[in-house]
Amino acid sequence: MKRIYLDHGASMPVEERVLEAMNQFIVKDYGNPSSLHTEGRAVKKLVGEARESVAKLIGVEDPQNIIFTSSATEANNIAIRGVANRNKGKGNHVITSAIEHMSVVNPVKDLSKNGFDVTFVPVSPEGLVDPEKVNEAITDKTILISIMNANGEIGTIEPIREIGGIARDAGIYFHSDCVAAEGRKPIDVEKDNLDLATLSSNDLYGPRGVGALYIRKGVKIQPIMYGGGQERGLRSGTENVYGLVGMGKAAEIAMQEMKSESVRLTKLRDKLIDGVLGNIEEAYLTGHRTLRLPHHASFRFSYIEGESIILNLDMEGISASTGSACSSKTLEPSHVLIALGLKHEEAHGSLVLTLGHANNDEDVDYALDVIPRTVERLREMSPLYKK
Repeated sequence: MKRIYLDHGASMPVEERVLEAMNQFIVKDYGNPSSLHTEGRAVKKLVGEARESVAKLIGVEDPQNIIFTSSATEANNIAIRGVANRNKGKGNHVITSAIEHMSVVNPVKDLSKNGFDVTFVPVSPEGLVDPEKVNEAITDKTILISIMNANGEIGTIEPIREIGGIARDAGIYFHSDCVAAEGRKPIDVEKDNLDLATLSSNDLYGPRGVGALYIRKGVKIQPIMYGGGQERGLRSGTENVYGLVGMGKAAEIAMQEMKSESVRLTKLRDKLIDGVLGNIEEAYLTGHRTLRLPHHASFRFSYIEGESIILNLDMEGISASTGSACSSKTLEPSHVLIALGLKHEEAHGSLVLTLGHANNDEDVDYALDVIPRTVERLREMSPLYKK
């Protein structure tokens, strides 16, 4: 049976060109980038090149403002906890949105247990953060605003440029989790008024276990882990050079191909959305219809459970997701869908389809054949469904 992978929001395959670059490194370069000898300097040069590629992807002029981490989760923790702890003498208030990734939600919740006040700004039924509501939440104690660039569960693109302008005018640090958006829409830290931005290698067709954090020059931030002082002292530990080389190459490719790939994927996305909504009763799009990531289609279906949909699609050769891969280890409904105003029973029937490089019209056609049949079969078994 042919497998069709429609879960690129959870994990992406490593691109062949990325793998080639990584393999070339591991064969001939093995020094520690902190070493002063020839082998160490050679590897340090590779790390610098990777840093430059990642910097260019998001419009960073000085590559030294990029620090590498083990993941986007670590980068989010450094940004949030590092800024909060370093600047608590100025204030103890943090603003974020109700639909952030759990690697933002849980650090700010932890801050709230340790003397900080946190405001979770609500979103519209389409998942949009209203900049005015962010502005209204600001107090004289606010030291950080963290709003994601785009939501990986519902695909909605947020007005971060406007929110960043509000933060800049108020003299408040602005952080954005850019993982869902990187490589799929342009990101410019200057135009978007970003002080901190989180990136992930895995979401660029790069290797797992590597992330990055942009930190604007002058931002006062405290390490959350101490050691030998690598990465400007903000992320100690010997660099995962093999992974960094891969992330750098992935960023380079993304910058070159993002525009054409986004156009291609948008056509497939719209075909998928129109086909599902047009062929299944009581099927609803989650997220904004047009302010949406080009590769992202997400739905909810009445009377059935998302887990059942995923397992049945898997038996038909389709890999998909229900909610965020990083928050699906619980039977509780998605906090993102609940924040949209959905009832618990409505939030349970979600399906997230995220397209990638290898997907084509045939894949979408097959999905549009299987998904309606799967939903109908599951509804027939549901005690809640009345035809």
